[in-house]
Amino acid sequence: MDQFIVQPLFGDGAVGVFTITNSTLWLAVTVIAAALLFVMGTRGRAIVPTRIQSIAELAYGFIHKMVEDVAGRDALKFFPYIFTLFIFIVFSNFLGLLPKAFTPTSHIAVTAILAMGVFLTVTFVGFYIHGMKFLGLFWVASAPLALRPVLALIEVISYFVRPVSHSIRLAGNMMAGHAVIKVFAAFAPLILISGIGIAVTPLSIIAITAMYGLEILVAFIQAYVFTILTCVYLKDALHPAH
Repeated sequence: MDQFIVQPLFGDGAVGVFTITNSTLWLAVTVIAAALLFVMGTRGRAIVPTRIQSIAELAYGFIHKMVEDVAGRDALKFFPYIFTLFIFIVFSNFLGLLPKAFTPTSHIAVTAILAMGVFLTVTFVGFYIHGMKFLGLFWVASAPLALRPVLALIEVISYFVRPVSHSIRLAGNMMAGHAVIKVFAAFAPLILISGIGIAVTPLSIIAITAMYGLEILVAFIQAYVFTILTCVYLKDALHPAH
């Protein structure tokens, strides 16, 4: 699990509030890489797009359609925020697959901040637009009267659990994939140590390759899941009726 340890980038001292760490470095790399994509993609825009422009336009259109389809047209005012979330997470996930890289989204400290930001935004929007009527989200009017208080309690608990599940899902999936690759990688050098390595080493290399391919898919899917859940929660804030 040493690949997930947050370490000072300079020196060997303790990690403090203002210490520049490997996590800090890769968070900065993520932001810079995302910014470069859209700066380069929107500079010198042409009717026949370049590869970078095509990638930027595809990402923009993909998330724009997601927000409109899931949360409705009135949610498009929040598109810049949701789009930023998706781009940050997907870049962080993919950059973490580079050799010797660090994956910030494998840490609950990072994903919890993202999830709490979504939770607070959605809650504020819900009360700002609907006032106390937003509490109708927790009252299942279509259920029998005797069951409504019980269902209301369940709805309240599930609502406040959202940031926990939202953050743990992303961090857990990113950590698990990297850990499994590291486990298979530990068997790769056996061919240099014992005869059994003749059989084990090729299998471990195949497993690493397969897991790496799966992790490429997971890196995108987890960014997609985080973003689409944000749209679902935003829809609840805009249209809280059960």
